[in-house]
Amino acid sequence: MESCYFSVTKRSSSSSSSTILNFQGISSIGGRSSQKSLGAPSHLSWPLSRPNKKHQNFVYKRKTFKGAILAEAGKQVNSMDSSGITLVTGATGGVGRRVVDVLRNKRLPIRVLVRNEEKARRMLGEDVDLVVGDVTKANSLLPEYFKGVTSVINAVSVIVGPKEGDTPDREKYSQGIKFFEPEIKGDSPEMVEYIGMKNLINAVKENVGLRTGKLLFGYEGNSFKELPWGALDDVVMGGVSQSTFQIDLTGGENGGPTGLFKGIVTTANNGGFASIRTKNFSEPEDLSAYDGLELRLKGDGRRYKLIVRTSRDWDTVGYTLIFDTVEGWQSVRLPFSSLMPIFRARTVLDAPPFDPSQITSLQLMFSKFESDGKLNPTFKEGPFELPVSCIRAYLKDPITPRFVHVSSAGVTRPERPGIDLSKQPPAVRLNKELGFILTFKLKGEDEIRESGIPYTIVRPCALTEEPAGADLIFDQGDNITGKISREEVARICVAALKSPYACDKTFEVKSIIPFSEPYTVDPENPPPEKDYNEYFKTLKDGITGKERLEKTPIPV
Repeated sequence: MESCYFSVTKRSSSSSSSTILNFQGISSIGGRSSQKSLGAPSHLSWPLSRPNKKHQNFVYKRKTFKGAILAEAGKQVNSMDSSGITLVTGATGGVGRRVVDVLRNKRLPIRVLVRNEEKARRMLGEDVDLVVGDVTKANSLLPEYFKGVTSVINAVSVIVGPKEGDTPDREKYSQGIKFFEPEIKGDSPEMVEYIGMKNLINAVKENVGLRTGKLLFGYEGNSFKELPWGALDDVVMGGVSQSTFQIDLTGGENGGPTGLFKGIVTTANNGGFASIRTKNFSEPEDLSAYDGLELRLKGDGRRYKLIVRTSRDWDTVGYTLIFDTVEGWQSVRLPFSSLMPIFRARTVLDAPPFDPSQITSLQLMFSKFESDGKLNPTFKEGPFELPVSCIRAYLKDPITPRFVHVSSAGVTRPERPGIDLSKQPPAVRLNKELGFILTFKLKGEDEIRESGIPYTIVRPCALTEEPAGADLIFDQGDNITGKISREEVARICVAALKSPYACDKTFEVKSIIPFSEPYTVDPENPPPEKDYNEYFKTLKDGITGKERLEKTPIPV
């Protein structure tokens, strides 16, 4: 019997309790795939997932998969490549270019979004993966720019410079705003920090993933997302099993609607399976930001299969995972990393790794057959029903940040009642003169917090060109002043991407070195690398500094 490892977790609510099955292991079940290729989709009538649609039979044209089929025990199957691209925006700025360096040193895949290609290649190298766009112009952020991107470090910032001008290398700017009379250069804070943030979030959110996942099928609140399911039973190999898919408007949890996979399965005529399969999606579904598929269903104690395909060919490898159900409503999580390549009930050892960015169809199956000669121990002939209320992509726990943003300390202070502005940094005192720069930075932060994307917001104090390495102070509530190295901020941003302790946190950071003391590092005896997790662990949810603002905001 095939092993299938999972943990069951009860979730209680005022209306009902539910069960989550988290699969951890080696379920490698293949469809008994005598399916034939879909010859002309436009000529087929598919029973869409609407109420009262009747079961229909289909005739498919045969097409043969040409790959090698191997089923020897103990052979290594290609595993999924789970690496994703980190997009760096503002990559030619003081922090951004250092973020690029840190990611490169860690040998992580990078793409940069810049406005000036020539400048970027001169600064970052000719081989940099580069796209040209402007966050202030939504139509310049083309969807193809973000293919394969699973995380973002945003170092875009409005340009502040000396009124009297600067050197070509921006030496005055590098000293910090404390040392010159500033003005906004180029686009306004509203366009860069607020409108630009909204544009960037809208451009990347489908790629980097949402905390609540991505709905592929089913009911979510009052909305419904449909998939074109069709029956695909053992009649294609001479059997007489029958199944259908319909919408039961009252069969779901708490009397709500649900999808219903049902039928009668029999081994007559050497059959033994029933399934429903979607028509190929018009465009491949890109789920590379997610870790697997979660099915909300009402189990019956039987074992089923989920088959995911990444090819538009009909009769081809299906990446497959079996799952056991228990009685009652439950959430079953099926990780992409456990999908096994199966063709006609045999494991395909030299199949390409599963590519979650190219999902073309889904299939649910109840079958006598598992894979490589194994049989389903829960199989029995006769009627069956599997209510499925939704299918969604999920982010596995613990969730780590997908969007790291470099903001600024002081963003809540211009509107804070009772604050002594004379003791605040120049950006706070000059917020109005600088086009409400901090006010719009805060509005941009709010867009991130409300986006549903797992995030980290880093608020550095005054940025310097000093090296990284000084001891740090992490704080929350937007109260501290001081300085910090741009290099240190870049390291913090990269570290945050891998830390669940940094997820959904907003914090300020500075070094312990006062402004009056320069910080240097002995190249022969550099400071040890920091474990930023030790800092992230001290952070708390929900603290932004806005708690101290009056409820009625000052109009801009």
